[in-house]
Amino acid sequence: MSQAELALVTGASSGIGLELARNFARNGYDLVVAADDDAIHGVPAELASHGGAVQPVQVDLRTPEGVEHLFASTVEGGRTLTAAALNAGVGRGEMFLKSELSDDLSIIDLNVRSTVHLAKLVLRDMANRDSGKVLFTSSVASMMPGSYQPVYNASKSFVQSFVKALQDELRDTSITVTALLPGPTDTNFFARAKMLDSPIGKMGKDDPAEVARQGFEALMRGDRQVVAASLSSKLMGTVSRVLPDPVKAAGSRLISAPLGR
Repeated sequence: MSQAELALVTGASSGIGLELARNFARNGYDLVVAADDDAIHGVPAELASHGGAVQPVQVDLRTPEGVEHLFASTVEGGRTLTAAALNAGVGRGEMFLKSELSDDLSIIDLNVRSTVHLAKLVLRDMANRDSGKVLFTSSVASMMPGSYQPVYNASKSFVQSFVKALQDELRDTSITVTALLPGPTDTNFFARAKMLDSPIGKMGKDDPAEVARQGFEALMRGDRQVVAASLSSKLMGTVSRVLPDPVKAAGSRLISAPLGR
């Protein structure tokens, strides 16, 4: 890779992750992009017009070995990681009593465990230089109990609490930590979560390019948090701060339960 600043983006084969990678590339960063699917190998061609070096890593971050391999690949040869977007995540739309335990634990492994593991590696590396920027993709779902998405919403609540604690611990350093909270976004998330037959699966959604732009700009400014992208998503975030939890849980059920239930 060249001497440009280096950024790592996970979940980068499509959706918000790919658009975050595009923003980094436009702004002169070299990139390590990661995902668990074959599409990650097509990302360098997607970003080729921006001129930076792009290294794809196909890896399953649900495993500790996958996280360690990704980090080692990123800093190989003594490269300096200046920014990271920990964006990989997955959901599952189902009543908890009916969902498969393996699906629930897979959400925890990717959204929670791998996020903590990779953050430990990335932030310790940045702390050695007292420099760096990290973006965590959370969700407006983090603000509400997730009826029919109980483990997913809880995983994003974990990320939010984790980010706020890191912001406090790193307050006297030059490292910034930013939370990106998208609303419903037009990505593969709802298909993978088997939620296309739910009201939220069928409703209009935000443009992932706009979500990523707002997230990237917030990261570059060192903002603590950004709710992206549309006015309706921002309103959802505002309302979620004040409504009682039982009301939010009922609202989640109404939009997340499969139609006809």
